[in-house]
Amino acid sequence: MTDGTNKMDDIKIGEILLPGEESEQEAKARKVQRRFWPTLKRAMRQVPFSRDVVAAYYCAMDPSDAAAHGILLSALAYFVMPFDLIPDVLAMVGFSDDIAVLTAAFAAISGQIKEKHYIKADETLQDKLPD
Repeated sequence: MTDGTNKMDDIKIGEILLPGEESEQEAKARKVQRRFWPTLKRAMRQVPFSRDVVAAYYCAMDPSDAAAHGILLSALAYFVMPFDLIPDVLAMVGFSDDIAVLTAAFAAISGQIKEKHYIKADETLQDKLPD
């Protein structure tokens, strides 16, 4: 039964990470820009790789990184959704599905998040997070 569950989870995550049409990507970008920072502030203690998530945000918003753009926007749009498979308000487990989706996105785009995105992430995390 575990094998079936894992395959089902892989399919769901694969569907979530589909980049979609350009109009869908634009809508996701607007949603992510509007909700990313407030969501990250709530998730900081539960997401063990916040630096990577912030770098992914900067990569997704970077027009020169088209290869990763759609996948990262999809993963980040899922991250900022207030209602997903496991509600984020549930202590300790609320962001576990978000972590799985983000981890799959990072694996899918391996190496596309550049040093410049990490530098920007480090600068942002050292300062007060934007609203």
